[in-house]
Amino acid sequence: MNVEHWGFAVAFLVLGPLLGALLAGLDRRLTARMQSRQGPPLLQPIYDVLKLLEKDTVVVTELQTLYLWGFLFFMAISGFILFLGSDLLLSLFALTVSGIFLCLAAYSTNSPYSNIGSSRELMLMMAYEPMLILVALGFFLVADSFRVSDIVAGSPWQVVQLFGILLGFLFILTIKLRKSPFDLSSSHHGHQELVKGITTDLSGSDLALVEIGHWYENVILLGWLYLFFAPWGLAWALPISLVLFFAEVLVDNTHARLKWATTLKMTWAVTGVLGVTNLLLLPLIA
Repeated sequence: MNVEHWGFAVAFLVLGPLLGALLAGLDRRLTARMQSRQGPPLLQPIYDVLKLLEKDTVVVTELQTLYLWGFLFFMAISGFILFLGSDLLLSLFALTVSGIFLCLAAYSTNSPYSNIGSSRELMLMMAYEPMLILVALGFFLVADSFRVSDIVAGSPWQVVQLFGILLGFLFILTIKLRKSPFDLSSSHHGHQELVKGITTDLSGSDLALVEIGHWYENVILLGWLYLFFAPWGLAWALPISLVLFFAEVLVDNTHARLKWATTLKMTWAVTGVLGVTNLLLLPLIA
């Protein structure tokens, strides 16, 4: 690993939350425009977190805060590994552990609303994790390595070779970003339900930790999407990745929430039809 990779990794730790907050703010602005509203300022997510840090934190159990710090820590580790150019599979494992810590934080509050939200979050993890594993496996088969640096320096044709997996990743990206029609455990929209699912019993600085973790996650998911186009160079790969990333806003505003069983069936069907089929056809495409 060279100095440049370490620079990217450290930059992620320091600037990742800011970039993630800007992505969240732009998301809100685009959503507002689609709904014929002016929308909040671009920096509104940052204002919201600063306000949360000033509020009192109601702690149901001390484990709650400990689990939330675990959630934030492993989220940061996942991105650090990714931008260090290291093992993509290890980054995925850290991302999964981070999600488990968030579920544990919700379960620890012993609230029926948080428990239902946590159960839904675990169900969603069961839905999208197979596709994420296929993404990592697909990159390994075309680049002959799990290392992110090797994938970035791979063949410009890898996006064609992994086109089915790319479509599958875009499908589960809607789940990871907690957008309709798959925002079952937690929603960014206040009108969806009276309580906010997995974060219902979190407040003050604890809720701020969740938001900062989601900012990190925004950047990580954009980084995964970037990998498909990375061999094309930054000038092409980044704009295309941003367009596809924010296409999720259109999906969010044009679809109603689905039931959990429908979500699970659809996601596994997409994983099988697009992901597994793509892997089976990869020797012929290559």
